[in-house]
Amino acid sequence: MRILIDAMSGDNAPLEIIKGAALAAKEFKDHEIVLVGDENVISDVAVKNELNINDIEIIHADTVITMEDNPLSVVRDKKDSSMSVGFKTLSKGEVDAFVSAGNTGALLTGATIIVRRIRGINRAAIASVLPLGCPVLLMDSGANLTVTSDNIIQFAFMGSKYMEKIYGIDRPRVGQLNNGTEYNKGNTLQTESYQLLSESGLNFVGNVEAKEAPFDVCDVLVTDGFSGNIFLKSVEGVSKFVMSAFKEVLTANIATKVSTLTMYDKIKEMRKRFDTSEHGGAPLLGISKPVIKAHGSSDAKAIKSAVRQAIFFVETGINDDIAIFAEDYDDKKMLSDAEKMYEKV
Repeated sequence: MRILIDAMSGDNAPLEIIKGAALAAKEFKDHEIVLVGDENVISDVAVKNELNINDIEIIHADTVITMEDNPLSVVRDKKDSSMSVGFKTLSKGEVDAFVSAGNTGALLTGATIIVRRIRGINRAAIASVLPLGCPVLLMDSGANLTVTSDNIIQFAFMGSKYMEKIYGIDRPRVGQLNNGTEYNKGNTLQTESYQLLSESGLNFVGNVEAKEAPFDVCDVLVTDGFSGNIFLKSVEGVSKFVMSAFKEVLTANIATKVSTLTMYDKIKEMRKRFDTSEHGGAPLLGISKPVIKAHGSSDAKAIKSAVRQAIFFVETGINDDIAIFAEDYDDKKMLSDAEKMYEKV
């Protein structure tokens, strides 16, 4: 298996990305790690920081998509960027998955236009595993600011398939993020989605308030990308704050420092639960080939974790299952629309 990494995109590129690629190459020896970016820059950074990337192939790309660039630049004025070249390489089948910590809008645009969506899927969505006690998949966490109830249903199906394949959860519980648990809470999107989710055949557990999400009430949490992104970043921010405050307590004086030694294993376990770099990145579910969106601030550990996620994605064949669902869903929707037209006549 060949996993391609965008070496030039992200807040800590290219150094941390190259470090992550080196770690991944060392850990996942049965797979090939490939970097895409400015070959001279990558080589110079590797030499300067004494990183061994001799076994890592480099695909040259002249420019880079910045966080400030227009999302369409990936298919217009920066076709020679590391992200654009990466997507073209993936679409040709020369690699099996693509990992990037770059501009989210450009990543979604490039994935949709160059690699393309799975037939029958209306919108691709960013599927983020929340750093909580139990894994909760948030869909959408930032790709689509406005959505329809039809999109929400597709998010729920794709998210359920992901949690089933990656985490081995039988009939994942699906919840809808809302400002109350009652069926009539929220605006038109939430009430319409509630009705459709109830009739979907999924293991729908109803509306879920943000405060309940950490307490194992659902496995998949669906919402629009605007609300989802705010919720995701709130969870990440609170997690970092809690761990920072906890550290202050544990290092307050000699007595607390000594007691910390007796709880070392438990503290290490707790840190891992709240560590976003453990998950590494979020897949763009609905794209025809595996694309992993790593966090913009990803360090080497997060990039290595994103590579691991990409490997699991390919090995489990999630896209094949999503394609089967999409075809079946599209057929049912066409039949339903035809029946509605017949009723009007």
